[in-house]
Amino acid sequence: MEIKDTEKNISISTDKKKLDLDMIHGFLSGQSYWAKGIPMKLVKKSIKHSICFGVFVGKKQVGFARVVSDRATFAYIADVFILEDYRGQGLSRALMQAITSHKKFQNFRRWMLISADAHFLYEKFGFNVVAKPERFMEKHKSNMYVSQVE
Repeated sequence: MEIKDTEKNISISTDKKKLDLDMIHGFLSGQSYWAKGIPMKLVKKSIKHSICFGVFVGKKQVGFARVVSDRATFAYIADVFILEDYRGQGLSRALMQAITSHKKFQNFRRWMLISADAHFLYEKFGFNVVAKPERFMEKHKSNMYVSQVE
């Protein structure tokens, strides 16, 4: 799938061959709060097993997100980011629109994501705070990658 806005020279693609793995790894391991220190081999493995969305200005990748899904009832959106120099241009909204309107993800019973700071964006696409948080459980290892050596 590829969405193009030729007027703004922007495209969003699910073609994994176009992804800039070094840029994605650099952001996730060095700048994200959720995957700081993640090894490249885990980034590659997560991409291999997800449907990925790259955001491009011209040929330069400036954003990324991936969806983990059974492709029938459930989807989890992860690793969403736009590089700092490209924020404020509507790219995150375009990325979320591409994800939520993708033909493989229609009529799901549940979508999930975790965010510390972008609720205003996700609310525009129907996401809400979990209605019954007492039903949700997690097993979470914070700062898992910081102490690992690649």
